Amino acid sequence: DKATDPSIPEENWECIQRFCARVNADTEGLSLAPRLLAHKIQSPQEMEALHALTVLETCVNNCGERFHNEIAKFRFLNELIKVLSPKYYGTWSSETVKARVTEVLFSWTVWFPQEAKIRDAYQMLKKQGIIKEDPKLPEDKILPPPSPRPQNSIFDRDEEKSKLLARLLKSSHSEDLQAANRLIKSMIKEEQEKSAKVSRRVSTIREVSENVKSMDELLESYKRQELSTSDQETLQALFQRCEKLRPLLFRLASETVDDDEALAEILQANDQLTRALGQYRQVVASH
Repeated sequence: DKATDPSIPEENWECIQRFCARVNADTEGLSLAPRLLAHKIQSPQEMEALHALTVLETCVNNCGERFHNEIAKFRFLNELIKVLSPKYYGTWSSETVKARVTEVLFSWTVWFPQEAKIRDAYQMLKKQGIIKEDPKLPEDKILPPPSPRPQNSIFDRDEEKSKLLARLLKSSHSEDLQAANRLIKSMIKEEQEKSAKVSRRVSTIREVSENVKSMDELLESYKRQELSTSDQETLQALFQRCEKLRPLLFRLASETVDDDEALAEILQANDQLTRALGQYRQVVASH
């Protein structure tokens, strides 16, 4: 109540920080806090709703991945949607509050792209015409880096950038905060590109392994003349897919020259693929 007191025009940062600390310390804090905040965000008093949105964003910054998981559930997202929807509170919620809620939802789609429910909720509001266009996030708004960071993250690897970022964030000048925001965005983009490469590598190697295993089983049956017509078609489709996977492996290998362990996995997958393709040609030729 103190952190969202509508009689105080400015944010009570001491109370907000204490609220975040309580959320982290209390065993039920992570499940209770979103419900309490949703109730305050839906308040008919504009200042109370705006303060509650500030508390919400501060919790997102300070309460970690488990809090992110709670706000990414439809149960909580629906409470924010009610503030915007004319079927619920949208007819009497102030334009300022609705603009802030829209900004919060949009910023989450940017910073938590892996949370499909947030994206779906936001896109639904756009499709229904409740949100006309994406808001422009303020340049001096420091958004939270995704939590938790993967090991060997760029935030840890690039010491020079990390030191520069820490210095900019401590500054009270708006130009430095804008520079910090741009730096965070560029570092996050680099991190996301790195993660995407790792994801492509893992999924391709997994697909190679699964396809080779299926081909081996079908080829054993083919040797014994035990394949039905549909199984032969499946075997041929697996062969064609495996042929297409080879250039993908070569491309992955060229992207992974600086990671010996990953390169070894790719080369091992390539050996499996080469053996399976050779065996297919041999078995089919013998028939």
